[in-house]
Amino acid sequence: MSMVQKHPFHLVDPSPWPIFASFGAFASTFGGVMYFHGYTGGEVMLGLGVSMIVYSMYVWWRDVIREATFEGHHTATVQLGLRYGMLLFIVSEIMFFFAFFWAFFSFKLSTYSRDWCSLATKGD
Repeated sequence: MSMVQKHPFHLVDPSPWPIFASFGAFASTFGGVMYFHGYTGGEVMLGLGVSMIVYSMYVWWRDVIREATFEGHHTATVQLGLRYGMLLFIVSEIMFFFAFFWAFFSFKLSTYSRDWCSLATKGD
């Protein structure tokens, strides 16, 4: 079987790190809740979950760097796609915060807000 690539895109190999990171996120969330409610072993589970997330970040990015530099999977087309993806992410974050603050200030400056606040403080 030939290993010649007939397209400029990178088809990612299966990786165990997303599921490992999700188990770490679950363990840190569950451990944090246990710790805040005073259950025994909560701080251990929280520490285990955070360390799982940090370890999965390290090995996942190690794999990405290896694919890009040593294996040469990140062609010019793939790099362009990564740049467009990051640009779209940043633009979507800007639009989200703009919409959030627009709604907040629109509510705070409207007459409905003043009427609602005055009704809430009357204490009938």
